Amino acid sequence: MKTKDNNNNAQRSTHNAQQQLFRLVIVGHVDHGKSTVVGRLLADTKSLPQGKLEAIEKQCRDNCKPFEYAFLIDALKDERSQGITIDSARVFFNTKKRKYLILDAPGHIEFLKNMVTGASHAESALLVIDAKEGVRENSKRHGFMLGMLGVKQIAVVVNKMDLVKYKKDVYDKIVKEYEKFLRQIGIKPYCFVPVSAIEGDNILHKSQNMPWYNKHTVVEILDLFKKEKSSIDLPLRMPVQDVYKFTKNNDDRRIIAGTVFSGSIKKGDNIVFSPSGKKTTVKKIESFPVSKLLMKIDAGYAGGITLDEQLYVKRGEVISKQDNPPKVTNRIRVSVFWLGKAPFVVQKHYVFKLAATKTKGVIESINKVIDASTLKSMKNKKEIQRHDVAECIINLEECIACDTINDSLELSRFVILDDHEISGGGIIREVLQDDKNIIDKKLFTRNIKWEKSFIPTEKRQKKYGQEAELIIFTGPKTKDKKTPAKELEQDLFNKGKIVYFLGIGNVLYGVDADIKGHENNKKEHIRRFAEVLHILLDAGMIVIVTATNLSKDDIEFIQKITGNFKTTVNYL
Repeated sequence: MKTKDNNNNAQRSTHNAQQQLFRLVIVGHVDHGKSTVVGRLLADTKSLPQGKLEAIEKQCRDNCKPFEYAFLIDALKDERSQGITIDSARVFFNTKKRKYLILDAPGHIEFLKNMVTGASHAESALLVIDAKEGVRENSKRHGFMLGMLGVKQIAVVVNKMDLVKYKKDVYDKIVKEYEKFLRQIGIKPYCFVPVSAIEGDNILHKSQNMPWYNKHTVVEILDLFKKEKSSIDLPLRMPVQDVYKFTKNNDDRRIIAGTVFSGSIKKGDNIVFSPSGKKTTVKKIESFPVSKLLMKIDAGYAGGITLDEQLYVKRGEVISKQDNPPKVTNRIRVSVFWLGKAPFVVQKHYVFKLAATKTKGVIESINKVIDASTLKSMKNKKEIQRHDVAECIINLEECIACDTINDSLELSRFVILDDHEISGGGIIREVLQDDKNIIDKKLFTRNIKWEKSFIPTEKRQKKYGQEAELIIFTGPKTKDKKTPAKELEQDLFNKGKIVYFLGIGNVLYGVDADIKGHENNKKEHIRRFAEVLHILLDAGMIVIVTATNLSKDDIEFIQKITGNFKTTVNYL
């Protein structure tokens, strides 16, 4: 018991430390001084590793270059020669109040998609504007994207005030212009602060050069930002990252692994996998190393679970509690920010990635396109140009598990791949209905409403001494399929197997009597046929069926309905 208590206390301690880490993103137009602001924060708060500042100063002297605070966080060697930051840097600094994780997002227009990644996990943002250059198009795009991504606490840093001789009227003009823009997109900035990062004005210490500004410094503003509500209090969302199966030393575990986005999961929880709708109970929390005993996994942590029964689940499914699952759909209304060189066009197939799920989809329609820098709105468009924002309807090939932006940040944000490259990102505004994938929704409803017996399929199979299996005989109408199917049934029966022959006609004139004769109902015929097969297979039986001219798609559809049971197909 002592070991168990110590481990649980250690986990709580680690969790509390992580919760206290405040995540901050720095954004702004290229050359507006973001990296200098960050470098100055590190230096002034004495958060640098010992000797780091001196090493960079020496390197600058050796290369006959003037020292710059930006060099403190530039991670790539060639960045210093180009003078721009081309990748998000993750750095830490401390104030007297708390610890910060800084995501230094690139400002160059070519690297906007990196900024999406940087901002996606931020609780707050510093948006840097050069006092001399003023508000630029990218300044507006960054503000728009921060709002779209759900970053609500934003402070605007008007940098390089030394280059405009610390004039108040220059600062006031930028505040007036940018505040008006932010108001139009529904963002109320926490405050504006005039600074000279290179000189240290208003970063940690109040500036003597700007007596007209008597409000907070940058560090004071950061400490005033409020910590987000812990995602542990939100509904459970745990995307399946992988499934690990063990066979050594008679270890028959199937460990479902992933990271808990929100909520928590523990032994005994009644859970459901979406979009499949399969439900079960958590048997045990698995952790590595094995000696570490965990009772639950909280938001922000990765881990694994085993189940009370063996279920076939795949990467991308989302684990939730049975009383609060995510939405399941293949049709969504979204806001998209497009970054690809080629335009985002209607009816072209793209890959959509949400958490661990990947599926193809198309733009069904574009409701409106917005120029993120001018806020000009255009309708009746058939494509979305680079750096534009659009509201559109997306139709996906498969159903996904998702939330809307009002319910969850993590499970409502997605990226779009065009020719294997990330070319856009967006958020889900609304889940829409679509009759084309009504089958998937029926399957989800069936699984989540399924009343399980006290006797699982695995126990039935063990008692019967057989594996439940679907054996299909198919081919043209002229081929005799029933004779070999019934002979196989007779042979298996004589060997003591629990086996049943089911011709598709048995279902057509019984279960399907209400739709028999309707040419457009082939898929519904097959769905009902497969549902009957699913019941027999769940009972642990070997089922032999005959049907004329089943296509590959028909058989895959049957397997989708019947689930993870062995299937053998005989083409005659």
